[in-house]
Amino acid sequence: MKKKLLTIIMGVAVTLNYSCRKNLLTPVNQTQVADQNGQPFSTAARIQSQVLALYANARNGQYLGGRFQVYNDVKADNYINTSGNQITASNTWAANVNTTSTEVQNLWAQAYFDINLCNVFIDGMATYNGATTVGAATAANYIAEAKFLRAVAYYSLLQLYARPYVDGNGSKPGVPLRLKGLTTYSDQSLAKSTVAEVYAQILKDLNEAEAGLPLNYSSVATTNVVNNVIRAHRNTAIAYKTRVYLTMGQYANVITEANKIVGATNFSAAGGSLAASGSAGVNFALQPSVLSVFRTPYLTFESVFSVPFVVSTEQPGTQTALASFWYASASTPGNADFYLNPNGVLADANWKTTDDRRVNFVFTPTTGTFAGKPFLSKFNAVGTFLDYAPVMRYAEVLLNLAEARARLNGLDPQAIDLLNAIRQRSDKTTLFTAATLGSGANLVSTILQERNIEFLGEGLRNIDFMRTLGTIPGKQNIAAVPPSSPQYIWPISNDELLYNTLIGGSNN
Repeated sequence: MKKKLLTIIMGVAVTLNYSCRKNLLTPVNQTQVADQNGQPFSTAARIQSQVLALYANARNGQYLGGRFQVYNDVKADNYINTSGNQITASNTWAANVNTTSTEVQNLWAQAYFDINLCNVFIDGMATYNGATTVGAATAANYIAEAKFLRAVAYYSLLQLYARPYVDGNGSKPGVPLRLKGLTTYSDQSLAKSTVAEVYAQILKDLNEAEAGLPLNYSSVATTNVVNNVIRAHRNTAIAYKTRVYLTMGQYANVITEANKIVGATNFSAAGGSLAASGSAGVNFALQPSVLSVFRTPYLTFESVFSVPFVVSTEQPGTQTALASFWYASASTPGNADFYLNPNGVLADANWKTTDDRRVNFVFTPTTGTFAGKPFLSKFNAVGTFLDYAPVMRYAEVLLNLAEARARLNGLDPQAIDLLNAIRQRSDKTTLFTAATLGSGANLVSTILQERNIEFLGEGLRNIDFMRTLGTIPGKQNIAAVPPSSPQYIWPISNDELLYNTLIGGSNN
């Protein structure tokens, strides 16, 4: 890794006040401490501030604050680039990245920065006996949060820089698996682990996070407080495992995990197996209106995990915010880097013009520079750029479960019910049945297209192509990208290649 990135001292820990929603992950500074003699672990406030710093860094616009979602959407087929700006992902859109491309270097650096913060915190809690300071239960919660965030970072890296798990059952080169905190200048060269080895660590972290995370950040089960959305709790880890197992093609495991938090008929956490055992945790549920998930206050039971932006000092930046990339209108054009491809998901004749997702989230200006071009208005806080950035929603858990059941059981009745729960939330005029679907293969393809509609702009489209080894369709003048193409995945960052003598070459 680049040397300057290896000097990560958790003395970045500043004692923060997390008592009010206004401050979220950037609370008020109370004192500055040095990373000497275990001082960052000497008080409960200092330890808590380090936990919050892990989330704050994951929220960076170059990572989960916007860019990760953007890259995984523009790399696929639903967008047309307007700017040709290499700073705002035009190379990814054009399937033309190299080792020095901005996106390749910046996302790699930010993801590993957050991984290292997690590692340093986990190490420090052990070295300086943080459990004595905050208590064993709180220490377990905090360490579990760090492991959850580390798992998300490694998963994110694999989706762009490594071959899919299904290509060789994880035997292809992955990324360096760093599990110890780096705090000094030194040669930190490390070879890549295989894709399977990295996934094994991701699942280990998520399993341990599930065991250590709190059930809920509120004692009132009917109130979804901010921490239930922006910090990980037990059901967050379970939900995320459904994504990981689906990406690996391990469908039986998707079902096992999903059944812990998804009811058999009402699709709320209260109906899952954990609820039956008396420990439901946060009761995820679909919102009656999909629009409410993407508008203030963003604190819905559908929001499994999001990164927050509330006050102006928290803005991800005008060239990293989701609204900056996706949205344009005559009065607030933003950067409008990408508009919706008329030949992409918009061309699906089964996505009706009366569908709430089309009514609420597809906007076509009638005047101005972008008149006649359809834009995604799911994130529309142009100017303030304070839309929460979703990392995962409960709707995905339901479709993960539906796809897993359909792949294993064909025309599975529950899979059809789950599919209908998502479609009919926004389009009550469409009802899928075994008769209309006809086959298990058609059910799977319909679920995949429902994902394409439901998660437009949320960063799942490229992941869905790659986990199935699908060819990424062409768009405008950009040719299709088959799995055999060197552009199917990103190259390793040039900074890593320069400073890590054991990294090796391309993963293609």
